[in-house]
Amino acid sequence: MAVIEDLIREEADGGISFGNYALTAKTKKDGFNYNGDIYKIKTFNEITKLERNGMFVYESVPGTTVHEFKATDKAVNFQVEGTTDSQVTLELEAEKEYKVHVDQTYVGKMKTNLGGKLNISVELEEGKVVDILVEKL
Repeated sequence: MAVIEDLIREEADGGISFGNYALTAKTKKDGFNYNGDIYKIKTFNEITKLERNGMFVYESVPGTTVHEFKATDKAVNFQVEGTTDSQVTLELEAEKEYKVHVDQTYVGKMKTNLGGKLNISVELEEGKVVDILVEKL
């Protein structure tokens, strides 16, 4: 897969793809309309951050590219790629437990904090895409 040159786009299957870890300067795109919500993306090699209607959705440090991002009230599923290991933070439901799978391997249960944030460490390397599935218990 590759970086998203236009920073954010809707995919044919209904998901969204966003981010460009290859950029050396912070770049953003605001006002992307998807399923009645307005998205804003900020991305470059140090960080990728996605907001929906002004609220936090996704962040990675360092920056990543995300493919086929789909979120429901029961699960979040996406593919992520980057040049080096990354800390991914998702905004989910506060103080709830989730099952986390990385590349179809169950890595355990995790509980969100009071703000609903869930942190996942992902081992990344150039040219390799990693599947992430987070399911609410």
